[in-house]
Amino acid sequence: MNTVNDAWLQAADQGVLRLITAGSVDDGKSTLIGRLLVDSQGVFADQIAAIQRSKYKRGEDAEPDLALLTDGLEAEREQGITIDVAYRYFATPKRKFIVADTPGHEQYTRNMITGASTAQAAIILIDAHRAKDGQLLTQTKRHSTVAKLLGLRHIVVAVNKMDLVDWDQAVFDRIHEAYRQLAVQLGIEYFQIIPLSALKGENITQVSPHTPWYTGLPLLPLLESLDLREDIQRPARLFVQWVARHGGSSADGFRGYAGQLNGGRIQVGDSVQVWPSAKTAVVTQLFRAGQEQIQVSDGDAVTLVLDRELDISRGDLLTLAHDKVSTSKNFDAQLCWLDEQALNTTRSYWLKQGTRVTQAKVQAVHALRDVHSLQEQEAGGSLSLNDIGRVSLVSRDPLVLDDYQDHSSTGSFILIDPSTNQTVAAGLVQKHA
Repeated sequence: MNTVNDAWLQAADQGVLRLITAGSVDDGKSTLIGRLLVDSQGVFADQIAAIQRSKYKRGEDAEPDLALLTDGLEAEREQGITIDVAYRYFATPKRKFIVADTPGHEQYTRNMITGASTAQAAIILIDAHRAKDGQLLTQTKRHSTVAKLLGLRHIVVAVNKMDLVDWDQAVFDRIHEAYRQLAVQLGIEYFQIIPLSALKGENITQVSPHTPWYTGLPLLPLLESLDLREDIQRPARLFVQWVARHGGSSADGFRGYAGQLNGGRIQVGDSVQVWPSAKTAVVTQLFRAGQEQIQVSDGDAVTLVLDRELDISRGDLLTLAHDKVSTSKNFDAQLCWLDEQALNTTRSYWLKQGTRVTQAKVQAVHALRDVHSLQEQEAGGSLSLNDIGRVSLVSRDPLVLDDYQDHSSTGSFILIDPSTNQTVAAGLVQKHA
C-alpha cells in the first residue's frame, strides 16, 4: 500500500458527509452509489439476491445490476434512468455518509438542485467512452454550474467506465484538461479527479492495478478524507418552525420557540433579536432532543425559552443581538427556473425563505447563463425551464438577507406558484455582484 493510503488509514472519525452524484444520463451515477453501498458493506445479502432476480436487470453477465439499489421507482427500472432523488445511508469506520442519487436527464434538473441544496460535496460523473475526445456533455456543464452556484466546497470528478477505453491515460488526460478549462470558466477553484469503473469496482475502495499512472486516493478513501470544517464561522440564524406551549393556563406555563440552528452557537444568557420586529430578549433555557443544554451549535434542532414574552410565530427569525443584520425588500439573485410554465414578471409568487413566506415579484431579468458557452447573454425578459438567470426581485415584507456564499439559510429561497402550489424557482441571493 502506498504512503497516501497509509495516511488515510490513520485518519480519525470525520463525522457525516452529505453528497450528491451528478452528471448526464447513463454516466453511471446509480451504479456508482450501488458500488459504494456494496463495498462499504451497506447492503444485505438478500438485497443483492433480489436485484439479481429482478426482471429489469440490465446486462447479460452474472454481475448484479447495482443501479437497482437506488432506482426504486417502477418507471426508473423500466426506462433505466433516474427520475427522482433517492437518498441512501452508509458508514465506514472513518465517516458516515448521506448520499443523494440525482437524475441526469435535463427534464429533471430541478430534482438535482433539490439534492444539491443540502449537500457538502458533489461527485460529477463523466462517461469516459462518450467524452474520450475531450468534449464534455451539456448536462455535465449544467450540473457543474449548479454545484458552483450552490457553493459546494468539494467537487470530485469521477471519470467512469474507464474499462471501456482500456484504461487509456491519454483519454483521462484529455477529460482532465477539458474539466480544468470548465472549472476556470465557472470559477471552481479546486476539484479532484479520479479514473474508475463503478461496474467493476476499480479505484473505488482500493487502488486499481489498471491505473499505475494515477497517484491519488481511490474514491471512498478520498470522500472519507474531505475536510468539512467551515473556513469562516457563520453567524447564528434560526427560523422559528413552531411555538411549543404547554401548561398555558398556569402562571408559569411553558413557551418555547423551536427550529434548526444554522451557523454559530447560542448559549444560555445570550441576547437574541427577533426579526422582523427587531425586539430583543435573553435566552433562559435551551433544549435539544428533550434534554436541557447550556449551549447548542450549528445543525442542532433546538427549542429556546426567552426571559420575556414577545410576539413570535412561525417564520420569524432569531439572530444574536450583537450580530450585524440588514433587511430589505429589494434584492438581486441568481434564479434557477424549474417550471415548464415560463416566468411571468407581471405576476406575484409566494417567496419561501426558511419557514418565512411572503409575496414577491421578479422585477427584471438582467441576463441568462448559456450552459454551452458558460457566458452570460442578454435576457428576453423571462425565464424558461432549466434557465439560470440574474434577476431583481421585490418582496412584500422586508427580509433578512445574506449573500448565499456567506450564509445559505438566509441567502436562499424558493418561489411558489400560488395557483398550483408548484415550486417554480430556486433562488440564491447575490448581495455582492
